[in-house]
Amino acid sequence: MKQALIFDLDGTLVDSLQGIATALNRALSSSCLPTHPLEAVRGFIGNGARVLIGRGVPAGSPETLIDAVEQAFKAEYEVAWPGGTIPYPGTARLLEKLQQRGLALAVLSNKPHAFTVAMVARIFPSIRFGAVLGQRAGIPHKPDPGGALEVSAQLEVPPERCLVIGDSTMDIETAKNAQMKAIAVTWGFHDRERLVAAGADYIADDPAQLLQILEATC
Repeated sequence: MKQALIFDLDGTLVDSLQGIATALNRALSSSCLPTHPLEAVRGFIGNGARVLIGRGVPAGSPETLIDAVEQAFKAEYEVAWPGGTIPYPGTARLLEKLQQRGLALAVLSNKPHAFTVAMVARIFPSIRFGAVLGQRAGIPHKPDPGGALEVSAQLEVPPERCLVIGDSTMDIETAKNAQMKAIAVTWGFHDRERLVAAGADYIADDPAQLLQILEATC
């Protein structure tokens, strides 16, 4: 029976920090709000655009202000992401090797759906993903298991044959909630200690080690 690999996007396949930080700070500046250094923005990422904005605006900001900054961020990100997003070294080759092995590949992100689809198509044009899902209106985002289970259904691979691969504790929680195995990668936005504490089934420190784990388990 075939297996499926469900990849997170930001912090796992691509380094998107610069594009996100640029768009966020431009959006904050448009509302005369303080901006943030790159490393501070790193800690804001992972739970979708709305949470990103909520972490970026001053504590206690009204919802109307968060709404305005969120809309400005999405407009700015449309411009900023192509020049501020690159694949992590080795991830494109990793995906090519996994595709050659006939594994079902998918992307599940908390990034808005339109950006997720556009980014995957631009950065990994030769990879045939069976499903690419981002955050959509009315659909709970990770760690809710709904998205992972939707991918499982689309790929026609049962949850117990799916592995979730991501850089955050939220990806590990998603896997557990969906009754899937979790592989954590340490080159993204969460440190190794947090990933270990969250209970990842496997941990990879670089794409070559990730490939070794997948070759041994798939």
